[in-house]
Amino acid sequence: MASFNLTPSDPSTLILMGIPGLEAAHVWISIPFSMFYDIGLLGNVTVLYVVGKEQTLHKPMYLLIYMLALTDISTSTSVVPKALCIFWFNLKDITMGGCLTQMFFLHAASVMHSAVLVTMAFDRYLAICNPLRYDTILTNARIAKLGLVGLIRAVLFILPMPLLLSRQPFCANRIIPHTHCDHMAVAKMSCGDITANRMYGLVIALVVIGFDLMLIALSYGLIIRAVLRISSKKAHQKALNTCTAHICVILTSYTPSLFSFVTHRFGQGITPHIHIILANLYFLIPPLLNPNIYGVKTKELCDRVGKYTCKM
Repeated sequence: MASFNLTPSDPSTLILMGIPGLEAAHVWISIPFSMFYDIGLLGNVTVLYVVGKEQTLHKPMYLLIYMLALTDISTSTSVVPKALCIFWFNLKDITMGGCLTQMFFLHAASVMHSAVLVTMAFDRYLAICNPLRYDTILTNARIAKLGLVGLIRAVLFILPMPLLLSRQPFCANRIIPHTHCDHMAVAKMSCGDITANRMYGLVIALVVIGFDLMLIALSYGLIIRAVLRISSKKAHQKALNTCTAHICVILTSYTPSLFSFVTHRFGQGITPHIHIILANLYFLIPPLLNPNIYGVKTKELCDRVGKYTCKM
């Protein structure tokens, strides 16, 4: 009955169901969605404002935090406002063009987010293993170039996804059982052969997550080796403290995405609403926690945020 009523009359229109099976609880589900999004947005905008305003924070480490905040805002904003429209106003329609656009920005921001985390790991490696050359190797200009490379990589990797889908024939069923236009959720609506879409999505996930995690693991392997060579316990503690915030951000960023990827590909026995909730955690949890992690663990940033908060 619900599927019949929701069938769009316009062939170019799709229907986002939200969280199937939990439609009656959409309003209640929207409360944590809205709270997490608003708090995360406030935290990340604060980071952008403080780092942009304070000349003393125009250093590689804080410029990377600035880029991380931008990607956090991009990923959450590409999903949450539309999800809240579904939960609050039952506005489930989305055009095919709008759906593919949302998909592109969502996945591109996620790939860019991963690139920033890899650059942060390199930053920590230089700070601990080669501190004397840190300022000459990792300049602000080089950080900007690395950011540009990460952005170009994200665009080149993700652009084929919507392009491949735009060539697919779509049948009468245009109902997406999701809160947003996930690549595979849209591909499964096609009545054509989606083998290329499946393979491309899998390859991108393995290349981006696998390769980036390998680089991060390599950086921390070298950091651990360098730390173990230091005899002073105080130096050990200082070195580990410089990595704590980044490690926490890695865990909050990759854990939900990996868990969602594994359950989506191999967890056929898991109910659909669990899949969808897990997928949405990636867009809610990292943007919520990352500003707080760096605000607490990075004294200089914490002091500047406190200064501006007191002024306000």
